[in-house]
Amino acid sequence: MADARAIGIFDSGLGGLTVAKEIIKLLPNENIVYFGDTGRVPYGTRSRETIVKYARQDEKFLLNKDVKLIVAACGTVSSVASDTAKELPVPFIEVVSHSVKSAVKATKNKKIGILATSATIASGSHKTQIKKLLPDCEVVESSGTLLVPLVEEGWTDVCDNVVYETVRRYLEPMIKAGVDTVILGCTHFPVLTQVISKIMGQGVTLINMGTATALAVKECLKLSDALNDSNNKGNHSYFVSDKTASFEKTASVLLNENIDGNTVEQVDINSL
Repeated sequence: MADARAIGIFDSGLGGLTVAKEIIKLLPNENIVYFGDTGRVPYGTRSRETIVKYARQDEKFLLNKDVKLIVAACGTVSSVASDTAKELPVPFIEVVSHSVKSAVKATKNKKIGILATSATIASGSHKTQIKKLLPDCEVVESSGTLLVPLVEEGWTDVCDNVVYETVRRYLEPMIKAGVDTVILGCTHFPVLTQVISKIMGQGVTLINMGTATALAVKECLKLSDALNDSNNKGNHSYFVSDKTASFEKTASVLLNENIDGNTVEQVDINSL
């Protein structure tokens, strides 16, 4: 039986749109409700208690929209606060475990880099899971603290020297270690794929968490017989916790669809 309820996706800001894009590409008939907590971005520098609080509020907002599944399109929440899933009445998909499996499958020299926020790195979630699957793997971690605000500001041009040098500095330990696979451990970072690829070289595989997560979402909905079998293109609604103008502009570019004032709504997430 078809389930036309929407898939709920949340992130600290714009980064989760890279996950939404992959889900939309794979499941074009599904309805999507996206919440970007733009008023409190970034999550990656917050305490665990604060991240858990934010995650619960974000999840509550999506549940109020009657979603059938929730995707934490945020590497920080997935690493630090995924236990909130136990409280949810609908399936929950995080972005860490699926990207780890893809990285372990991709690496040939057993050297994997993790580029993520400081909170994600501190949690050790990627490294722990990699070591379980590939015990003799060398894991090189780097917290790209300045990369989230760069993406939020739209500073992503591969020809921009400021962007290039900032990214290169974070990747330097991975270059020295000779990793052949890099997990983009924050959903903002796929926006910087061109820059990262240029710095790391063609021989290095970049793992986009969105791609792996989209496949997991499809499998989950399929197993629970909750796919929307409509032949119509799904409806996409976007909500943010700060002004909508900058979100509309960047989201239109990231999703390759027109995101305007009729599509994006500002909400008071603290009122939940």
